[in-house]
Amino acid sequence: MANTTTAAAVTTSAFVSTAHRRRWLISLIVLALAALGLTAGILTYDNPMPFGSAGFWKIAQSRITTVLVIAVVAAAHSFATVAFHTVTFNRIVTPSILGFEALYGLINTAAVFFLGAVGATVTRGIASYFFQVVLMVAFATLLYSWLLSSKFTNVHTMLLVGVVIGAGLASLTTFMQRMLDPNEFDVLTARLMGNISNASTEYLPYAIPIVAVVAFWILARAGRMDAMALGSSVATSLGLNHRRETIKVLIAVSILMAMTTSLVGPMTFLGFLVATLAYSIADTYSHRAILPVAFLLGFVLLTGAYFVLRHIFYAQGAVTIIVELIGGLVFLIVIMRKGRL
Repeated sequence: MANTTTAAAVTTSAFVSTAHRRRWLISLIVLALAALGLTAGILTYDNPMPFGSAGFWKIAQSRITTVLVIAVVAAAHSFATVAFHTVTFNRIVTPSILGFEALYGLINTAAVFFLGAVGATVTRGIASYFFQVVLMVAFATLLYSWLLSSKFTNVHTMLLVGVVIGAGLASLTTFMQRMLDPNEFDVLTARLMGNISNASTEYLPYAIPIVAVVAFWILARAGRMDAMALGSSVATSLGLNHRRETIKVLIAVSILMAMTTSLVGPMTFLGFLVATLAYSIADTYSHRAILPVAFLLGFVLLTGAYFVLRHIFYAQGAVTIIVELIGGLVFLIVIMRKGRL
């Protein structure tokens, strides 16, 4: 009887054994230490002022904005992608498939197209930031609320419609870009390329609490997402309204993606990269174990890339390019290994 009880306790846990739990905990601690070390490196490395002086801390304080931007981006992409994978039952697709980046590109391109170079400044500021966020969230919410409200449609239909709409918005954006003056196009290109260094610091007091609240909300519903990952029928038998829970999670995903896209620009493969690595490291179905690993991975990846490119290659503006390149390669590797989408 004791053996039966022990076996049941093991099989119902998020970890198959004590060694499995220990390996996850060690990985979490290592990632946390790496995050602290890289943060300290960004704040203190190559600081020309004597350590501990007022000038030293003033320079370090000016650099903390970059760390906060990275933390917001890492939290938004990691939590949004893991939650999106859960409700779509597909670990290949990313939240950008819903058209966030295409809509972001269209808004900024239209501003420059109709207003000229001054349009790039019009899309700056708190009012413009929240206008873009609200527009993206409303677009995504209407999309999946409409498609998931009918019993004849499902998540896969929503994804296909999202791809088609995103492609249409991207085509319209490309058409307007071809009509732009070369100087205006240069200004626009700088806006449409994801760049941590060019993030507007005035957005952070609003982005940080919103992203933190939504991320904690997703973490608090980790148990519900564990049930949702089992499928609609099983989740319903466990007492969940699967469709309503799906819509709630997708709204949270749209808020996170809208906040980070409006803050730093498009980053298509960051979430996919950290989520895929987090699944391998955590090696469990439990979202309560996967989500912290995904966030720390995203933070370590971005801070590490920023530190190396800034202090070794002096090309901190290329951080997102390198991350997207690595994420794209991982995406192709996963596709080839699975042999399907």
